[in-house]
Formats: sequence, C-alpha cells, structure tokens
Amino acid sequence: MLKRKIETLLKEWKNAPGHKPLILKGCRQCGKTFSVRRFAREHYAHEVYLNFYENRDYASVFSGSLEVDHLTMLLTALLGSKAVFEPGKTVLILDEIQECPEARTALKFFALDGRYDVIGTGSLLGVKGYGNRPASIPVGYEQIEEMYPLDFEEFLWANGVDESVTGYLRECLTREIPVADALHARLRQLLLQYAVVGGMPAVVQTFLDTHQMNDVLRLQRGILSDYEDDMIKYADDRDKPLIRECFRSIPRQLSKENKKFQYSLVKKGASSSKFAGSLQWIEDAGIIRRCYNLTLPELPLDWNAVQDAFKVYMTDGGLLTAMLEDGTQYDVLQGNLYGYKGALFENLAADILAKMGRRLYYYHKDSGLEIDFVMRYAGQCILLEVKASTGNAKSVKTILNHPEKYHVGGAIKLGDYNVGREGRVLTLPFYMAFLLTGY
Repeated sequence: MLKRKIETLLKEWKNAPGHKPLILKGCRQCGKTFSVRRFAREHYAHEVYLNFYENRDYASVFSGSLEVDHLTMLLTALLGSKAVFEPGKTVLILDEIQECPEARTALKFFALDGRYDVIGTGSLLGVKGYGNRPASIPVGYEQIEEMYPLDFEEFLWANGVDESVTGYLRECLTREIPVADALHARLRQLLLQYAVVGGMPAVVQTFLDTHQMNDVLRLQRGILSDYEDDMIKYADDRDKPLIRECFRSIPRQLSKENKKFQYSLVKKGASSSKFAGSLQWIEDAGIIRRCYNLTLPELPLDWNAVQDAFKVYMTDGGLLTAMLEDGTQYDVLQGNLYGYKGALFENLAADILAKMGRRLYYYHKDSGLEIDFVMRYAGQCILLEVKASTGNAKSVKTILNHPEKYHVGGAIKLGDYNVGREGRVLTLPFYMAFLLTGY
C-alpha cells in the first residue's frame, strides 16, 4: 500500500476547528479517490460515497433544494444502508464533483450547517467545457488543495527507503558533506527508475509488483490515451483537435535548444491567438506545468516573470518518457543519456520542484545566457542548473562573476555528482532536489 503525503494534509484538515468542505483537485489517476476513501475508512464511522462520473443519476439529488436535511433525506432514500448521516461521524465524498456543478454549490450549505464533513474530488475542475453549465462556486465556503502523482520522496518510500534516510540526506545537505557511497549508488539507481516510471500510483504499484517495464509502459500509454479521450469528450468541439495537437507537441517543444514554448511547433503557421486556449485547457487539467522566463534573475521572481514567455513540462516525468519511442526507457535506465538530457532531465527537475508546490521560473537572454531554473531558496535568489550526468555551467559562471548586475545568492548544480562546493556553486546529486524546500 503506497504511503502518500496527502494523508497528512487530510488529517490536518479534519482536526482544524471549523474546517470547511474540502476540494481535492489533480490530474486523472493521481490517487485522489483511493487516498480519500482510505482516509474516510480510518477516521470516520460512516462514509457516504457518490461518484458522479460512474453514476450520472446521483446528480438528480442536487437538482432541487440544496438544504442539508433535504439532501440527506434523498441520499438515505436512494442509497439505503450505504448512507448513514451521524453528526460529527459522517463524511460525504463527492467524487468527480465537476460532473455535477450543483453539488459543488451545495458545499456552502454543508459548510454553514456544520454537522457533516464533505470532501469533493475533481480531475477537470475549471477546464473549458464545464463552464457551459450554470453553477455557483461557493467562494469562501470551501478549502481547495491540489494533489499530484507520487513525488520522488514518496517513490523512495514505496521502494523501501526509510524516512530516516531523508534525515541523513538533509544532514549531508546542511553540512555539505558527501553521501555514503553505497547509499549514493542506490539513490542514483532509484532516480533513473523514477525518471521512467513516474508517479502515477497504478504505474508505481505495477513496477513494484512485477518490475516489468513493458507492463509499466502499457499502463502509462493507457493513461495518455485516457487524457486524449478527455480532450475529445469534454472540450468544446472547435477546440478538440487543437488541444490534442498542443499535447502531442510537448516532446518536440522540449527537444529544442531554446525550450520556450513555440506555437509554430504545434502546427505550421500556428499562433498564440489560435492555440493559447488549448494549452490552457491542458494546464487546467493538471497535465502540464508552465515555467516562466524572467527579465532578471532576482527577487521577487513573480515580479520579474514574463507571462507570455514560458516553457511547458509534463506534470509526471514518467508519462513524458512514455510519449517517446520504444527503447527510451532502456536508454535512461542504462544511463545512456546522450540526446535525452534536455527533454527528460529538465522535465524531471520540473516534476520534483512542482510537486513541492513551487512555481517554476527560468532565465534566458538572446545573448546566450540561459539558466534552467531560478528559485527562492533560504531567502535568496538561487540559480539551478540541471545536468543529466556532469558538465559545465557557463551561464552560471557569467552571472556569478557580475554581482554588480545580477543579485543572486549563489547557484546549485544538480547532476551525477556527490555533494560538494566550489565557491558559490553547490553541487548536489540529482536525487537530492526534493530537499530544496526552504524558501
């Protein structure tokens, strides 16, 4: 059974006095339903579960009065013994709540009533296509949290790496001392496995159970196919082919030296006016993350971000690997990284950073200066360079050598290194990226 960090958040939510109904959003198949239902079984006497995607009839319950006693009356009549409402001991789970906008409106009434806890989950909340149906969003009466596929630390737990190892790695980071050779080798191996497996729970579990990469790839490509099916099913008719073309262009976008998203790579002659909405649809579905270019690599990063100049990364790095041709998994697992380092390992870094809740930024100038990522860390602006193996970082040196122009605190290089330092540049093994949490 996979251990997920969302369990801690759910406990904190339940224990908070006067907590509001919770909305848990995230891309399809990232584990929302499993985690919420397991939490319900462990922390409530009664779970009332509605899945609006599987059973469209449930929406009729919310078609009239949204007063809580009226809703509970209808639910007990509809579900019988499966619906027990006991104040303080019942949680109502509204799965795929985007399929029933009126159920989300009802969260306000449950919040004001306060007798029962409510958790809604949604994979496509806010994407264009659902907005055509009228509903009132209960602003101020719900708590919204985002859930991701397994992050790298959760992947380590799944592979039997004890949490005490994280403590040891933090000590190595703080003291800037090398990781012990045996553990270093093991974590390097697990990082390459994470690069191809990713964090989709069903994929990770299959990998743990069988270690058959053909089974892993089959599941990943099934998820990608499901994503495209969603694009066909839920998007506006005029947007459907545009969304798929945007989605399928992502590997091509990342293969370019200058990885700024270019609409011309989606389709010859394409423009932002035609495809910007399609890209937004994919982002709203939780499938991708944007990384914004900065006018200057200095704090505050949001202030310096250029909203129409960005890279696009897949939320789950394993799915990006699955979008490439057969044999890619073998190359990565064997460490044969030539030709892949730009696409896969920058995406891997974006995967790790985004799942920590970080917004993503980079720095690129026409003069040739380019920094893979820029972030706030320990109160300073830090340059972050990603190397699939090892390598020089000329742009980092240029920026650090001009402190009168660039106000940065230092740089971190992630790659096939152990922990070390050279002046203002800290080198870290790639697998330690998940420890860079301090803002």
